[in-house]
Amino acid sequence: MQDSDMMTQMASGKGFIAALDQSGGSTPKALKGYGIEEGAWSSDEEMFGLIHKMRERIITSPAFTGDKVIGAILFERTMDGEVGGKPTPQALKDRGVVPFVKIDKGLEAEADGVQLMKPMPELDALLARAKGLGVFGTKERSVINLANREGIAAVVAQQFEVARQVRAHGLVPIIEPEVNIKSPERAEADAILLDELKKGLDALPGDARVMLKLSLPAECGLFDPLVAHPHVLRVVALSGGYSRSEACAELARNHGIIASFSRALLEDLRAQMSDAEFDRTLGEAIDEIYEASVAKA
Repeated sequence: MQDSDMMTQMASGKGFIAALDQSGGSTPKALKGYGIEEGAWSSDEEMFGLIHKMRERIITSPAFTGDKVIGAILFERTMDGEVGGKPTPQALKDRGVVPFVKIDKGLEAEADGVQLMKPMPELDALLARAKGLGVFGTKERSVINLANREGIAAVVAQQFEVARQVRAHGLVPIIEPEVNIKSPERAEADAILLDELKKGLDALPGDARVMLKLSLPAECGLFDPLVAHPHVLRVVALSGGYSRSEACAELARNHGIIASFSRALLEDLRAQMSDAEFDRTLGEAIDEIYEASVAKA
């Protein structure tokens, strides 16, 4: 896939983006959900080896193709690794799946109701490496817990500054200011975030394109102006703690938004499954998320 092909697929392809980007802190929880308990590894290297095997099994499954999975977000170590003897980004592109990489290094402590991203001093080197491996774009996550306008404005400003750095390397950023769906001020936070994102988008130069990864809003259709914004290539949704069935039901009510699920995609997969059972279970999950992404209520 050439850059132009990947841009077209992200702009108008039917399907969703798989989030396979669990990082160091969340890896033990992801492995436990996969049926591998803590104690099954004796070092970080062994732990990351186990999660890589899980991701390789997913990527090489017959169910995992660009027909329904139009993109996949990778953890940095996964991007640097191999799948089926090929660099992981190339293995994805060979299956018609556009590769992205998670670039943030985790979250700061909460202040003003939000959690900003930690500093990324080696970001330029990571972006250059990603571009060299044929990666299309990046993803960077912040968290919004309360409807504090100053805090939300700071999150959005930081996200757009990182996005500027990403675009300078010829990559497309996925901006992810996640609103905590358990927040007591969720609807108010959604509305403030919408305002701040529109300001940031309106300030982009004429040819700039970004993607947005957002929590599904408390008010159905609230993010329609973002879907229609000329600087937005695509709006995708995280599952945010919903089960797959709950997330798909919410997603289907929001037109123009497709899924970018992680746990909700993987929740039924287990290391102990036979290949046939694994492929069937993954295929069922992909079908359900695909339908919610393309067939709207």
